[in-house]
Amino acid sequence: MNKIKVAVVGVGNISGIHIESYLALPELFELYAFCDINPQRLEFMGKKFGITRLYTDEAEMLAALPEIDAVDVCTWNAAHAPCSIMALNAGKHVFCEKPMAMTVEEAVSMKAAADKAGKLLMIGFVRRFGRDCDIVKDFVDGGTLGDIYYTKVRYLRRNGCPGGWFGNRELSGGGPLIDLGVHVIDLARYIMGNKKPVSVYGLTFDKIGKRTNIKGTKAYVASTAGNADVYNCEDMASALIRFEDGSAISVEASFNLNIEKDENYIQFFGSKGGARLENKLSVYTDMNGHLVNIAIPENTSLEFDKIFKEEMRNFGEAINGTSECRNPANDGIELMKILRAIYASAESGHEVIL
Repeated sequence: MNKIKVAVVGVGNISGIHIESYLALPELFELYAFCDINPQRLEFMGKKFGITRLYTDEAEMLAALPEIDAVDVCTWNAAHAPCSIMALNAGKHVFCEKPMAMTVEEAVSMKAAADKAGKLLMIGFVRRFGRDCDIVKDFVDGGTLGDIYYTKVRYLRRNGCPGGWFGNRELSGGGPLIDLGVHVIDLARYIMGNKKPVSVYGLTFDKIGKRTNIKGTKAYVASTAGNADVYNCEDMASALIRFEDGSAISVEASFNLNIEKDENYIQFFGSKGGARLENKLSVYTDMNGHLVNIAIPENTSLEFDKIFKEEMRNFGEAINGTSECRNPANDGIELMKILRAIYASAESGHEVIL
């Protein structure tokens, strides 16, 4: 079986771990070309990873290198749809980072292009590949929690806007909801069985701003400025997502929030038991007439190099037809419906019916 020649479009920060994952899977992939609108960043990444096929225009790259099999889209969010559709129309398989697009209409157009081309379109829901996800699903699918009727997801940063294009709504599509909340909403919904959403009620707040007065360092910083002076996204978002079976997910996500420390966890409430997934998994239930707490000894801390590697392995195997794609485009469309409805609800002050 021939190796999959993959080109990476957008070589900012997130692309680094994608690239490392492709290099760690030489039996599946050949890292073939890079494309980025920033020539300095492009040259830097080319030298770092030994890639000499470098382009600042995707159309030029696709025309010059027809042998490319797949394109990995790691651009800012506003370019996800146009870059993906261009690659699909050129007959390439596409892996697109989350969020899938800026709008539901863009996401639907991406799926249509993939269907027309007969190519795979996979979306970057990397949390689905974590050991934590596998372990929780074992308990959920095994019936330990019973019927999960309510889930709380939190992804809160105290001082965590990466800056650059992340704060520019025209490039990002939104703030922490679309950047951070997308991860935990998708993971919770995936573990719950990909239930169909029917309505959302959302709130967004922009009370704090860029926090340029804070002297401490941030854990994640954008690799390029991308209109760094523009900051017009929310600081914090909150929403209630209701599903057709009556269950619900409550979500909170923030870039900047006055809290003691960052929080990132998912808590499931079921008819037979509950579970909290943070750095470890704890299960709460009753046995022999007693309430019990069960601490799962297996490590569920996120190991980013491993989960991205497994995600890319699934991408390659799905292209070759040896595995089913775990992150199909339809799931990306459903999540875009949820995200855009939350923003619409926050703007109108009313519930949005999906």
